[in-house]
Amino acid sequence: MANDLMNRNDWLTDPFFGMRHLNDLFAPETRDKVLKTDIKETAHDYIAKVDVPGIQKNDIQLNYQDNILSISVRKDDFSDHEDKDGNLLMSERHYGTMSRSYRLPNVDEANIKAAYTDGVLTITLPKLTDQAKNPHTIDID
Repeated sequence: MANDLMNRNDWLTDPFFGMRHLNDLFAPETRDKVLKTDIKETAHDYIAKVDVPGIQKNDIQLNYQDNILSISVRKDDFSDHEDKDGNLLMSERHYGTMSRSYRLPNVDEANIKAAYTDGVLTITLPKLTDQAKNPHTIDID
């Protein structure tokens, strides 16, 4: 049976032997503490959508500096984790701080917009339109 398993082409995707599943066994909390993000680039802007369910708008910090968009969120601890006797059967919700940064060059910083709806933060970063083709070129009169 071991030889049959090793001869299969998909043994790394097997639920028991797969590397992704081994990582989940040893460090599942690191995967859950990442700000899950989609970033789309169009001709005119970047659009970032970040899942931040349960986070209050005032606990989200956004910064754009030196071509880097930084997102930081904070969630205070949950007051409903335990009953009056201290009993807790399961705890999968996380609290604390999380942050991520993304390199998004050529952004018009003055016109960045952000909206927060239904646990999704949407950040629109318009691209600069009047960029010199070669700013190091010097014209000679």
